[in-house]
Amino acid sequence: MFSIYITAFIVGGLICVIGQLLFDVAKLTPAHTLCTLVVIGSILDGFGLYEPFIDFAGAGATIPITSFGNSLTHGALAEAEKHGIIGVLTGMFEVTSSGITSAILFGFIASFLFRSKGKA
Repeated sequence: MFSIYITAFIVGGLICVIGQLLFDVAKLTPAHTLCTLVVIGSILDGFGLYEPFIDFAGAGATIPITSFGNSLTHGALAEAEKHGIIGVLTGMFEVTSSGITSAILFGFIASFLFRSKGKA
């Protein structure tokens, strides 16, 4: 049981190390790093490698941003099989809509609760 937590911690940490290396070594901006990690998750899911990765690492693979790319691709491929090309668009939003909606809603609430400190 304890080994599950250790595996998730190590795998999640390694994904974060990859992101940090993209910042430091490749000198990518945060937006480029975010997009790169999402695309990596999408590519892995497209080749059918992300689900076994989730089975191995658990939360270490489902919590980082690479999982968002996995969700987008997974939903798009599943709906494309059912509804054709229109399913690609609807599938992406069907699977990820709750996460996107939560981010927008909590960001909106936070904008009322906290005041931005502008640059001096």
